[in-house]
Amino acid sequence: MRGDGDGWVIDPDGSRYWGVHGAAGLLLRAAAPDGATLILLQHRAAWSHQGGTWGLPGGARDSHESAVDTALREAQEEAGIEADDIRVVAAVVTHQATSGWAYTTVIAEASEPVRTVANGESAELRWVGESEVGDLPLHPAFGEAWPGLRSRMDALDLPG
Repeated sequence: MRGDGDGWVIDPDGSRYWGVHGAAGLLLRAAAPDGATLILLQHRAAWSHQGGTWGLPGGARDSHESAVDTALREAQEEAGIEADDIRVVAAVVTHQATSGWAYTTVIAEASEPVRTVANGESAELRWVGESEVGDLPLHPAFGEAWPGLRSRMDALDLPG
């Protein structure tokens, strides 16, 4: 279903961003049987913007949605993730353009790696060890945001 957020925003410098109301994606983590942290990544379909790179299930924000709503909807559409199977723990703006366009990364947890079902926007969905994420050819914006996101997830693990 096409939402009212579909479309490009073009900054004065010519940079293009998908989502007229901004965009959001889901950074889902889960514990592996050995206790390591796994991250769900999407290998973007070749036809998509920045196709062939790895990133997060996500997309354009509709005018009536919060960033969390968008990330959960997109994760369901692109990866078959059900909101009831995960717990949202944080939302972080990981890119802000001069036009005001923003990308929000929603961090969520699952008690174990949940089953995924890829749609046509994904060449593959894969649970990847947190320490191996940076070894993949990442979507440029995700690659830039990854170190800060990793630090944010580490902070969320502090006893409290």
